[in-house]
Amino acid sequence: MAIKLVVAVTDHEWFELLRQKPDLTEVNFWAPSGANFKALEEGELFLFKLHAPHNFIVGGGIFAYANTLPCSLAWEAFGEGNGARTLHEMRARIAKYRKTDPIDRSDFQIGCRILAQPFFFPENNWIPMPESWSPNIVTFKTYTTEVSDGLKLWDEVSDRISRTDFNSSGNAERFGEPRLVKPRLGQGAFRILVTDIYDRKCAITQERTLPALEAAHIRP
Repeated sequence: MAIKLVVAVTDHEWFELLRQKPDLTEVNFWAPSGANFKALEEGELFLFKLHAPHNFIVGGGIFAYANTLPCSLAWEAFGEGNGARTLHEMRARIAKYRKTDPIDRSDFQIGCRILAQPFFFPENNWIPMPESWSPNIVTFKTYTTEVSDGLKLWDEVSDRISRTDFNSSGNAERFGEPRLVKPRLGQGAFRILVTDIYDRKCAITQERTLPALEAAHIRP
């Protein structure tokens, strides 16, 4: 079965903060606009590429879910998993990319790609970009294991995760023969998924004030 992979351009500050937090089980790869993301199915591989001139793949994660969210809800759900130390810092970065006045207090709608089991390669294991990558790409490119570049990327990621100098925390078993992986959802992804299933309102009272809503299991 052919598996898709996405290589997405990432903010360097986002990457630097998150790779210092190896205990995170989920991260939010957000886009400053609210564009919907349908390039991957749950369980496929989402890889990070740094902005030029650093033309390398530096890590990735298992795609779990995507939606458009207000930045306040994204911060509440993922905190520093958004690649920022504070909500203020996150908002400032969104405003910069949207070319908006930094003092704009809007609750920006952002595109969220929620990734489970993130991994970050040490610099000596960064993967050079395939020749098919265009320097004009500013968001992402989709590959598939049916074509040589996509299969090579899969093999290179598998190789690096299996190396002894990369602390994979048991992630190596996910790779090898290309296949979908059932991602283990963390609390942030669970909160967003349940909120969306109930149309962003309370199942009992129909309250729609997002900060007042909580996600909980009906059964233990």
